[in-house]
Amino acid sequence: MASEIELKLALGESGPDALRRHPRLASLPSRVSRLGNTYFDTPDGDLEEARSALRLRRDGSRLLQTVKTRGEGSGGLSSRGEWEWPVAGPGLDLEGLAEIPPMAALGQDTLSRLVPRFSTDFTRETWMVEDAGAVIEVALDAGEIRAGERTATIRELELELKEGKEGALHQLAATLAESVPLRPSDTSKAARGGALLLGQWRLPEGGTPAAWLHRAGVALDALGDTGEPAWRHEAQAAFRQLAALGDDPAGDAHWLARALEDDAWLNEAFGVRALALSRQLPGNTPLD
Repeated sequence: MASEIELKLALGESGPDALRRHPRLASLPSRVSRLGNTYFDTPDGDLEEARSALRLRRDGSRLLQTVKTRGEGSGGLSSRGEWEWPVAGPGLDLEGLAEIPPMAALGQDTLSRLVPRFSTDFTRETWMVEDAGAVIEVALDAGEIRAGERTATIRELELELKEGKEGALHQLAATLAESVPLRPSDTSKAARGGALLLGQWRLPEGGTPAAWLHRAGVALDALGDTGEPAWRHEAQAAFRQLAALGDDPAGDAHWLARALEDDAWLNEAFGVRALALSRQLPGNTPLD
């Protein structure tokens, strides 16, 4: 099992082009690949209930099977368990799957009922960046999630720590945010696909400062996928609750709540403030 530590960021419409022009990336070579992914679960959603995700990914001529477990983190930063191995296809490697502890715990009956549930198809452009003594993979994903007749846009940035200390992720994200419209995102593609499939988003509970920050992030993820204004109001309310706890000395949560009153809220200033708040409030809350 590998432990994946990454910072996930949602981008505004102009974000991809602005990212490619950023001085930290513009002079670096990049690799572009087309990734087709099918996510599996039982008809009753047993894997989603267990907060695990199972996918088959086609990357060129390779077919990879991946299991990810529920992560912990907030403000876009997450740490998850991950198992990945090549398979012959075209279907799942059930024997290999049964050897993984979180899947084995579900039982053979559950594994035998796995079926395709939704898909994600996107182009991934990656750069390797050395920053603050760390090596970070910068991955720009652009494409679509499809669940039945419903679709959602993928336009996100993942900063994955390959070597070094976690703080380097925050430092690089803050540098990028100065000229790229972005925000922390706490919802995985698998969780977004599940919400799209059901036509239903669920917000996590608040309580602690990190939990309110997580709730605000998930509400903004739901806003991005649905366009429903109610999710913006939920995010505003979560930021205000966080500010009311007194853990907002720089006033970032209060500022972010006010910024959401503007339809053009996702800009560079919003990203800088949101990242500053997430770094100010480290803490682990369960992620989907």
